[in-house]
Formats: sequence, structure tokens, C-alpha cells
Amino acid sequence: MIQRIQSLYLLLAAAAGIGTWFMNIWKATLSDGTISYFKAQSSFIVFVVYMLIVALALFCIFLFKNRKLQFRLTILNIFLAIASIALQYFEVLSTANKLQEGGKHISDSSYLPGAFLPILILIFLFMAARGIYKDEKLIKSLDRLR
Repeated sequence: MIQRIQSLYLLLAAAAGIGTWFMNIWKATLSDGTISYFKAQSSFIVFVVYMLIVALALFCIFLFKNRKLQFRLTILNIFLAIASIALQYFEVLSTANKLQEGGKHISDSSYLPGAFLPILILIFLFMAARGIYKDEKLIKSLDRLR
């Protein structure tokens, strides 16, 4: 199971998903000098989506005997990763709006390296899906030879 390259890609996608739990995603410096951070744990829905991505990626590793289901779940996970990127963006925007509505002025804001982990997740999931598809195609070609 771990001998297949797509299992390694799924494991890397899960590791990047776990990394989003603990890394800061966005940083805002307020006009009074305080710093406000946004993490995935700051928003319940963002955290749950990343938990689903990690759980599904780890679950797909053990589906090596059922490649069709593994492929479908990896594609579902790709859509979840795309949704998580959009959700993360809107939650950061919402956090910035809440800070400004609270009478605080944001003097500087920036995305941190943790914000780019979902893009890595998406790349690793895409590469895993491609590997699973190639395996399935190879098995079908071998079945035709029998």
C-alpha cells in the first residue's frame, strides 16, 4: 500500500492538512500596534473542512484494493480542498470586516505561509488521483491480455 506513489501523495496531503490546523493563516497589524491572527481553529467550519480533508486522505490510503472507490473519494477530496480555499478566503475577509466594524483600523495585513498549504493539498490530491487513474488503466490493460 505505501509502495504506491499515490499513497505517499495522500499522506503528504494529510500532513499539509494537519499543518493548517496549527499554522497561522493571516496576520493583521492594527493601528494601535496589536496583532491579530487568523488560524483554521479560529473558525469552526474551516477547521471541520480541514479535518474532513485529512480524514478522507488517510482513509483513501487504505483503499488500495478498491481503486475505483479510492479514485472517487480522492476526486471528492479535491473538491473539498477547492472549497476550503474559497472558505478560508471568505473567513479571512469576514474576520477583517469584524475587526473594522469593532472600530479598529487595520494598518497592515498579510497572508502567512499557512495560507498556501491548501494549495499544496490540492496539488498532492491531484497527483494522487492521477496515480490512481494510471494504476487502474494499467490493471485494465493487463486484464485484456489474459
